[in-house]
Amino acid sequence: MPLTTTGDLVTRARAARTAVLAFNIITLEHVEAVITGAENAGVPVVLQVSENAVRFRHGRLLPLARAAATAAERATVPVALHLDHIRTDALLQEAANAGFSSVMYDASHLPYDDNLASTRAAADRAHAQGLWIEAELGEIGGKDGRPARDAHAPGARTDPTEARAFVVGARVDALAVAVGSVHAMTTRTATLDHGLLRRLRDSVGVPLVLHGSSGLPDDELRAAVAGGITKVNIGTALNQAMTGAIRDHLAAHPDAVDARSYLAAGREAMAYTVERISSRLSPA
Repeated sequence: MPLTTTGDLVTRARAARTAVLAFNIITLEHVEAVITGAENAGVPVVLQVSENAVRFRHGRLLPLARAAATAAERATVPVALHLDHIRTDALLQEAANAGFSSVMYDASHLPYDDNLASTRAAADRAHAQGLWIEAELGEIGGKDGRPARDAHAPGARTDPTEARAFVVGARVDALAVAVGSVHAMTTRTATLDHGLLRRLRDSVGVPLVLHGSSGLPDDELRAAVAGGITKVNIGTALNQAMTGAIRDHLAAHPDAVDARSYLAAGREAMAYTVERISSRLSPA
């Protein structure tokens, strides 16, 4: 079916009091696995390309974006393309022409006033291109190998009063909030501040996004969605599944040289992970 938009999927999820899953893709195998898993689960999905993934692909956005768009157009469930954690104006400018309906502009590492000013400028450029834009307030730890911040450090959690003013001032369409999740977690042991999440839901007039969701156990993920999260970002869980399956395949077949054999194992493991995570959003 034709590409849909992230804004439409998030709006529908919010109306249904559920969340749309957004998976970060790096390779064509990621693309195929995410779509297969979403089809098996019968749910819509967002394919996300991060600035780090673009850097890995020699700074070229279009090859992966074109592959993702082509695969999405052949999917039997709604699929949207989202550009994730970007900081460069060049990528923002390229997004719409590459098939993306949305971007996440990340200035969360800056002081509040600088984050607001940078995000407002990015939002103006995004909206001029018809793009839905997500921003972040409160710095979610763990990205790019950085350690998680102390929970009591200034700015480590999103302040509801600041969040309300930030959304109005920056004119963004969604807000990624820091409520206890951490990027790049390889264990599902994260616990969220659900009281803070509810206050943010009641204070902020736009959909809330949870980054670092790979580290959440099932009950925490369901509670996050019940508490107001409308977009759930997953990345590390896919890479764990792919890497583990490839390791197992090569250990069992030490003479294997055909990349298709172990990439197929990795792709299958990722597809299963997408389907399994999708089931987590349903009540136990």
